[in-house]
Amino acid sequence: FSASAFWDDCVRWKCTVSQYIGETCRYLLAQPAKATDRQHGVRLMFGNGLRPQLWRSFAERFGVRDLREVYGATEGNANLVNIDNRPGAVGFVPTVFRLWPALAEWILPVKLVRVDRATGLPLRDKRGLCVACQPDEEGELVGKVDRSHISAFDGYVNQEATQKKLYRDVFRKGDAAFASGDLLVMDEQGYVYFRDRTGDTFRWKGENVSTAEVEAVASQVLGLTDCVVYGVALPGTEGRAGMLAVRDPSGLTDLDALARHLCATLPPYAVPLLVRLTSDLHLTATFKLQKGPLQRQGFQQLGGDPCFLLQGGRYVPLEGPLYDSLCAGLCRL
Repeated sequence: FSASAFWDDCVRWKCTVSQYIGETCRYLLAQPAKATDRQHGVRLMFGNGLRPQLWRSFAERFGVRDLREVYGATEGNANLVNIDNRPGAVGFVPTVFRLWPALAEWILPVKLVRVDRATGLPLRDKRGLCVACQPDEEGELVGKVDRSHISAFDGYVNQEATQKKLYRDVFRKGDAAFASGDLLVMDEQGYVYFRDRTGDTFRWKGENVSTAEVEAVASQVLGLTDCVVYGVALPGTEGRAGMLAVRDPSGLTDLDALARHLCATLPPYAVPLLVRLTSDLHLTATFKLQKGPLQRQGFQQLGGDPCFLLQGGRYVPLEGPLYDSLCAGLCRL
């Protein structure tokens, strides 16, 4: 994939349909404008990973009439698709399926269930069954496992790993469902929107923080710069504090503007306490930014990357006595 040559290739090969994945749409938007941006014949693009805040600007700049965001996993049975250009939606569940659950169970056996954000596990009612979400209520997407249906979940070679991806006694005793590990929300019309991975969401000061939401707000200042948000443990505190990593090899990020915007837009508990400026953020094979290695490094194993701590509404260098105070659990946060 070449962001700089993508549209030139589309013109050269007379492409009409293309696929995107992960951060590729953002990389295309980050390229300087040129004539081939709209000289191509691409009428439809489909894939997954197009950020909601970039949807309209991507469609308008490149003149792509139809964007088809898809939700799913290779091994999963809970799959959705947005077929009518609803900005930000990853799928749609028709009204008839919501009015007649038995029909949905046969044709599209997917549902959102309430989750205990502290444990990441489904909440259960008095009967021990999962609780379905109401419209606009965030929950984990699950797909009913039916061995006689295309929705069967074949699992992994490792049986222990297979069992970890299954919930039992979901909507009736004895049934099973594939656990997607993703938090989504469905509006009253049936459009479904991705919110976060259950493992990415963290708790700070007794509140749940969505990393995807914070990343979207940070991107309003950082533009198309790579950035990720994750929770890190701090000495002497409960939960995990927010940390924002920004790809900035030149150190040109306006931290004052970033702090002002984050503090003015997000609730206090969701504002990242720490900012790390790094020369690179690694991608997966599907062009998704990796958080795991950064989270494991926390704020102490940064390999020389500059780090900043939020103090008095500003991000100040985390070094010297301030760093020692944070490590000792004595810093006021």
